[in-house]
Amino acid sequence: MKFNSFTYLVSEGFKNVFKNKKASMASLVTMICAMIMFGIFFVLGENANYVVEQVSSTQGIEVFIVNDATDEQISQLESEIWALGDKIATVTFVSKQEALESMKESLGSDSDLLDVYEGDNNIFPASFVVTLSDLSYSSEVEQEIWQMDYVKNIQSSDQTIDTLIRIANGVKIAIGVIFVFLIIIAIAIISNTIKLSVHARRKEISIMKYVGATNGFIRGPFIIEGIIIGVVSSVITLLILGTGYDLLIDKIGNSSVLQTMGIQLLQFSDMLQTITIVFLALGIGIGVIGSSISMKKYLEV
Repeated sequence: MKFNSFTYLVSEGFKNVFKNKKASMASLVTMICAMIMFGIFFVLGENANYVVEQVSSTQGIEVFIVNDATDEQISQLESEIWALGDKIATVTFVSKQEALESMKESLGSDSDLLDVYEGDNNIFPASFVVTLSDLSYSSEVEQEIWQMDYVKNIQSSDQTIDTLIRIANGVKIAIGVIFVFLIIIAIAIISNTIKLSVHARRKEISIMKYVGATNGFIRGPFIIEGIIIGVVSSVITLLILGTGYDLLIDKIGNSSVLQTMGIQLLQFSDMLQTITIVFLALGIGIGVIGSSISMKKYLEV
């Protein structure tokens, strides 16, 4: 396509937007509302995944070792746990003394009650704290470790892990549903808006076809119009969403609950690249599809 032809298509696309100001504004506002709704679920999903990743690094399976296990046997058990492969993220050994100190720390001012268990009287078993690469492996890994020698007991937060997985999966499903509805609604909105432009120029389109203009050349300005509405909606939505998210995250991120749990939330800048690509792809894609649908009737003649 020659530069002059491209310039014509772009200029006509912008003219179409301003010729139908009311319809274009209505499409713009509706698109922004729909994309804000999708954006909210998107950032919720990103944060849910981020929280699950943080919890995954702290939620471990504690494997208690039999009291009379030798150093060689403990080393053998550690090797067998590592042999479970990519399911295992870390394996940390906790000695009997470290277990005692941890219990004392949890008792706080009453820690001296455990002084009697120092030295040879230590009743706390040594253990391995095993963290997983994926929380969904929890039950499977636990069963495999139970089959190993020198294992006295296993403790894991199965209920917490299952809850986190269900929440993360639920958010992903919600994002998918919202995404589909957004596309359907946005395509319908842009199609109806561009139909007004097409109807107003139906005689001009007929003349252009009569003198030999290709369907692609006729369709061009209307596709540009759809892309403009989609891209402008995306940019405005990003500004609104980013500003609102940063204000909200400053309050939520500093809450005592999250700080106590040791959980952090993503900054909008951490998601900016991904969400910008997603929004622009949506805006351009919806604009192209919506305008193509609205032109179909007139180009078939």
